[in-house]
Amino acid sequence: MTALETPARPAGTDDRVAEAGAKVPMLRLIAVELRKLADTRAGLWLLIVIALASVATAAILLLAAPAEEQTFAGFFGFAQLPAGVLLPVLGILSMTGEWSQRTALTTFALTPQRGRVFGSKLAAAVIIAVLAAASTYVFAAAANLIAIAADGNGSWALPWQVLLQCLALQVLYVLMGSAFGALLMNTPLAIVGFFALPMVWTILGEAIRSLRTATSWLDINTTTAPLTEAAMTGGQWARLGVSCAVWILVPLVAGAVRVLKREVS
Repeated sequence: MTALETPARPAGTDDRVAEAGAKVPMLRLIAVELRKLADTRAGLWLLIVIALASVATAAILLLAAPAEEQTFAGFFGFAQLPAGVLLPVLGILSMTGEWSQRTALTTFALTPQRGRVFGSKLAAAVIIAVLAAASTYVFAAAANLIAIAADGNGSWALPWQVLLQCLALQVLYVLMGSAFGALLMNTPLAIVGFFALPMVWTILGEAIRSLRTATSWLDINTTTAPLTEAAMTGGQWARLGVSCAVWILVPLVAGAVRVLKREVS
């Protein structure tokens, strides 16, 4: 009787590599992308700084703001600022990580369906934005309790529309960062582009009178400002939609095409 010999697997070969052709569950891909955001020193420190900055905003209001301004809505709205500025950088790092760290070959070998990888990165970025908004809600509640104890206003009034709009603000900005990262595929360039281009457009709109009408529709810094203030009107939502199409949807689609088509070497 002869025995059939199974070719030995090369030493060090991982079972996951052997099963690279199998479709990885989407939830696992999202979990991997979430872990990646905190695995790098840059990502971890960004998360730490966002948390510390949110606490700092509450401390500033408690120490410097008049008692009548120390409300839950005030703490919550002010706490959105650091997250809105720093969270998009996490989206950029997520999209550029494979290309800047030269791990694209490994990533797309394990998951050849690039569209699923791209989608998992977007989903992870949105989850981080939601968690950041939830954390600022907790920080704001704690700060308001301290304000009540210190004879501050302590009002808990916060319209549900403003709450959802603040959540939308964080999601929109992190998607915008992801879009710039996917489009440019270079971390420093994407960060500079994300912060500089909207700022330049804002400055031009304020300096050139003939651009002011266009600015009211296309300047994302202007159209997102009312999100943290009060329930937005239909006209404000229309302006926000147009600016998001220009600054988020277009670069996101173009970035997705680049990710799907770019040669991995």
